[in-house]
Amino acid sequence: MNREIRRRRSEGGYYQSHPNTESFTCKVCGCLVTPEEAGTQHRNHCPNCLSSIHVDNEPGDRAADCGGVMEPISVWVRANGEWAIVHRCKRCGALSSNRIAADDNPLKLMSIALRPLAEPPFPIERVKELASLLAGEQPGE
Repeated sequence: MNREIRRRRSEGGYYQSHPNTESFTCKVCGCLVTPEEAGTQHRNHCPNCLSSIHVDNEPGDRAADCGGVMEPISVWVRANGEWAIVHRCKRCGALSSNRIAADDNPLKLMSIALRPLAEPPFPIERVKELASLLAGEQPGE
């Protein structure tokens, strides 16, 4: 890579208007990540473990000096039906949302999506009791 390209990439905002064509090794699972398989020109997370690194304050600005691991904590569906991953920085707690990519691990995506059902925030044995309370019944009826 020549010096001019390196200089432009070090300037803020380069990745907001240019594709990221660089491969990288995931700092969490060690997987080699290549942007060609992603189906997008803005690869920003590992397709294997879905982790990322906290480098942006705004998408593509490379202005974050945190550098912490961004762990995938949730998924959500955008208005157009597209899925996105919610990441939380393990170092500073910042949250971000990133589009899923074509080569993302579907089992990992589904396990994140199903986590609230698999690990509810209340004892599962209380579901019947809670349903009765919502229906207006008195406990023990």
